[in-house]
Amino acid sequence: MPFPIKAVRACYPALNDGYAYLDGAAGTQTPRSVIEAISDAYRGGIGNVGGAFPASHRSDAIVAACRAAVADLVGGDPRGVILGPNMTTLTYRLSQALAGPGDEVVVSRLDHDANVRPWTQTGATVRWAEVDPVTGELPVEQYASLVNERTRVVAVTAASNIIGTRPDVAAIAEIAHRAGALTYVDGVHATAHGPVDMRALGADFYATSAYKWSGPHVGAVVADPALLETLRPDKLASSPDTVPERFETGTAAFADLEGVTAAVDHLAAMVPGAGNRRERLLTSMAAAEEHELELFGVLVEGLETLPGVTVWGKPARRTATAYFTVAGRTPREVAEHLARQRVNVWNGHNYAWELTGAMGIRDTGGAVRAGLVPYNDRSDVDRLLEGIAKLA
Repeated sequence: MPFPIKAVRACYPALNDGYAYLDGAAGTQTPRSVIEAISDAYRGGIGNVGGAFPASHRSDAIVAACRAAVADLVGGDPRGVILGPNMTTLTYRLSQALAGPGDEVVVSRLDHDANVRPWTQTGATVRWAEVDPVTGELPVEQYASLVNERTRVVAVTAASNIIGTRPDVAAIAEIAHRAGALTYVDGVHATAHGPVDMRALGADFYATSAYKWSGPHVGAVVADPALLETLRPDKLASSPDTVPERFETGTAAFADLEGVTAAVDHLAAMVPGAGNRRERLLTSMAAAEEHELELFGVLVEGLETLPGVTVWGKPARRTATAYFTVAGRTPREVAEHLARQRVNVWNGHNYAWELTGAMGIRDTGGAVRAGLVPYNDRSDVDRLLEGIAKLA
């Protein structure tokens, strides 16, 4: 059946303002169900966890439900879902527990800086996987010479946040695991754009951020709880020593965690489906991916026919994310022009520090990014193309 785009869009109050929201790669809008879930959590009364009173019990239940929801989304174990303010904070925390002097880590130039800098700052020896700056591909073959018996972690993205490249993470993970290394997969960009199975990817750690898939600003890293039991992060003497709590610093934003669960439920319900939530998520996200890629074909073809437009990266498998420049205009000028046309896009390096450097455009302002998510429709794409055409 066709993707029910009108019904999906109707769930998002922000879309009523008349703008084309093509900035989803930096953060999505939230559906009414998420907004109401957060509001209801506050309205119903919540307290810190572990108390003897009902408001505390409600927070206990919120946390447990959130872990279960994130696990369903990525195919993990709720007992191994670490929650925190964002992926960057959690990755810094885990990097310090996983690697240090005497170890080796492998990072890639395709990745968002949040899956690069935390590893390069551990004191471990760093080895770099290079990206093809023209195609945007991350060749798997190079990992055979990068990974050895001293490699502790291979950090790699499941999808580039600017050009959408989906590298062969499973093949990279196989090389890592043969050498006894662990894989830390940045799924922040990928999770919003299709079904996720972290086990099939070979991800020992899978990181994601709810605000990229219609939720609030909450990050999560998912791992096997038995693996987490082997790690001893720095923590307060008085805080829990259980897994996954020992990795979570401070008090959680409990109402936002309720919003995360609502966001997962929303994703699972975008298209009709049967089965448990995990099964419905796989069906719904597959349909969303097909919808996005159909629109993306129109977007890329349209951009490539416009004079002076260069689309960066041509990976074989990608998310619906376009990164482009317009001759004679800075990326900021293009973004400002589109904003006047009521079209939202991002400009700059978008934290793809190494990739924009490899492409030779980081120091000249990067490029313009237009990203499709499930609530985007053909009119959004047409308005972007019409806006760019006015610059010619």
